[in-house]
Amino acid sequence: MRSHATGGETGVTTELLVRSDEVVFDRFRVEVTEGPDLGASCVADSPALGIGTSPSNQLALTDRAVSRHHCEITVTPRGYLLRDLDSTNGTTLSGVRVQAAYLQSGATINVGATTLRFEVLSDTIHEPLAEERRAGLMLGQSTEMRRIFAVLPKIAASNTTVLLEGEMGTGKGLLAELIHQQSPRASRPLVVINCGAIPPTLIEAELFGYEKGAFADAHQARAGAFEAARGGTVLLDEIGELRLDLQSKLLRVLEEKRLSRIGSILPVRLDVRIIVATNRDLRQEVNRGSFRSDLFYRLNAVRLHVAPLRERPEDIPLLATHFYHQFTDGGELPAELTAALLRHHWPGNVRELRSAVERAVLLGESSHWREGPRGAHPAVHGDGGDDGEGGLGPDEASLPFREGKERVVTRWEQAYLRTLIRASEGNLSRAARVARMDRNYLRELLRRHGISAVDA
Repeated sequence: MRSHATGGETGVTTELLVRSDEVVFDRFRVEVTEGPDLGASCVADSPALGIGTSPSNQLALTDRAVSRHHCEITVTPRGYLLRDLDSTNGTTLSGVRVQAAYLQSGATINVGATTLRFEVLSDTIHEPLAEERRAGLMLGQSTEMRRIFAVLPKIAASNTTVLLEGEMGTGKGLLAELIHQQSPRASRPLVVINCGAIPPTLIEAELFGYEKGAFADAHQARAGAFEAARGGTVLLDEIGELRLDLQSKLLRVLEEKRLSRIGSILPVRLDVRIIVATNRDLRQEVNRGSFRSDLFYRLNAVRLHVAPLRERPEDIPLLATHFYHQFTDGGELPAELTAALLRHHWPGNVRELRSAVERAVLLGESSHWREGPRGAHPAVHGDGGDDGEGGLGPDEASLPFREGKERVVTRWEQAYLRTLIRASEGNLSRAARVARMDRNYLRELLRRHGISAVDA
């Protein structure tokens, strides 16, 4: 059915129609009413319209007071969202400078020396939605995830460079794996390089390889990521962390489709597909001067944004049930836990949700689940010691909260596991059934705490 989303204090109403196989929303237009590009306009043919001096924007301006990527208008369930992209001179709406605001049809936007008019049109845009709630290892029943699932087969079948954007823990790595697995390159390697985890002095060698003697520790020649992935895919994770000098070298490699190892002048031909991922908005990084604009244009062939979990709460029960079944022998996700999970903000996204479900399964029955100060966490009960402080030792009350809590939880886990294994006479299958826990997961917990079924 058609739902009406109010655009904040402006009172704008967005017609957003979600069907089983598509989402329908009103098309909009942005027109220049004052400034160097007077009369220029752009009608949106997708849910997002970028404005700036870069040719990659849907509405490209020549105003020198406008940033390369100045602002963006996107269609959301709550309305048409105007967002400034950390521009130099800012974005104003009806004379008020804004970082983000919902637009009303007829709104006046100022960027640099340019005045824009925003107008909602009478015709509509239809976007397909996947019927499935799963794609590979990725789960989602929200509109945001089903949009991605719908376009994945076409993206995977191509050889186009893909830019994945989204907060940490949203599943960009899984999405990259899925694109590779569904591509014609699936039989060849997927090589992952985390640009933020490798020291700056080593990242060039990891990417391009080196010859024996190229530097002090180069005792033998080694192929870099691009050579190792020959015929397959390279995922450059956290690409926004790459130094500017290496960005230049990477651009040259992508343009020429060949490289030279460190210490060599012999060219090596490349046959790889490139996927890059980042938790930053690279357009903002371009405006700040920390990311090369020419490299961004080269990487921005296809851009997929993975929404944070707080913006797609309908995915929480689905994901929580999946994780619950991983850590138990099945059964229904308790209603108390579901309600608590839905109340949480999830700054750590899906990764944090998985950890919360794991803790809930490990630490308590459904009657003990409750909402903590920042959301859903299982209640931790002490060991009933004489100190009356929930099992804290004499020195632990003076520790920082997180460290003290970790010590108590670790001690509780160890005591619980030893008691469980003794009561089950060392039989892991029986112990897993008693704990309502997956057998492999129980084995991993025992290994983590250094407990064997023999000496428990």
